[in-house]
Amino acid sequence: MSPDEYCQDKAQRSGSSFYYGFAFLPPVRRRAITAVYALCREVDDVVDECSDPALARIKLDWWRDEIASAYAGVPQHPVARALAGTVRTFDLPQEELAEILDGMRMDLERSRYPDFDTLLTYCHRVAGLVGRLSARIFGSRDPATLEYAHELGIAFQLTNIVRDVGEDARRGRIYLPEDELRRFGVAPEDILAARHSEAFVRLMEFQIERARRRYASALAVLPRAERRAQRPGLVMAAIYRTLLEEIRRDGCRVLDRRIALPPARKLWIAGRAWLAG
Repeated sequence: MSPDEYCQDKAQRSGSSFYYGFAFLPPVRRRAITAVYALCREVDDVVDECSDPALARIKLDWWRDEIASAYAGVPQHPVARALAGTVRTFDLPQEELAEILDGMRMDLERSRYPDFDTLLTYCHRVAGLVGRLSARIFGSRDPATLEYAHELGIAFQLTNIVRDVGEDARRGRIYLPEDELRRFGVAPEDILAARHSEAFVRLMEFQIERARRRYASALAVLPRAERRAQRPGLVMAAIYRTLLEEIRRDGCRVLDRRIALPPARKLWIAGRAWLAG
């Protein structure tokens, strides 16, 4: 299996909506974004699957070295080997790839977030920077596009947080800010015990509305001249915004289930968004 095939397999097996945004890209750009996405999956798996935090830190440090090796042209892992060509072709900043690992380390250091500002730092590292890297691969020529992509990445992460409240709680993690839990009268124990309530619905509706505002603010700064190049992000935004509405229509019942769109519907949304872009 070649490095590109390894990354492709990693992306496909994730079942993520992001894959639908990649499908319409030219081969060179598709391989590049798939390599970046595969890196994100690899380091996320380190945090999710490694029960020993000390060992997880060692593995993340190894990945930091692999990223450096990709820039030096001597990587070992198939994902880093695929990245080696990508970082040169699209001039991706090494510090942005490395900072993604800082976000992953936050998952080893904390399972709660006292306020939204702290959560925003996490979202910047694990998603906003991925947005910026992606925009460069798609073909960004305007600094405003990087701002759009950063905001869009944060909106994606906020959507993931809404969708995955129950799944994260079963891992002992709560990404909803603690001060907002108190404001809406939801105890952390309610989240961990999957106790659905009217207070929880109000809390989640607040989270959904904040994510919706992030999508709107991102799209507002995307230069019209770059919309065509940035269509993969617009495809993903269309899918994720639809998912938010599905969660709202389902009564925000995310504590005991994972709400998802069927693949056929995702493909239909993706095709429509691609043509509209």
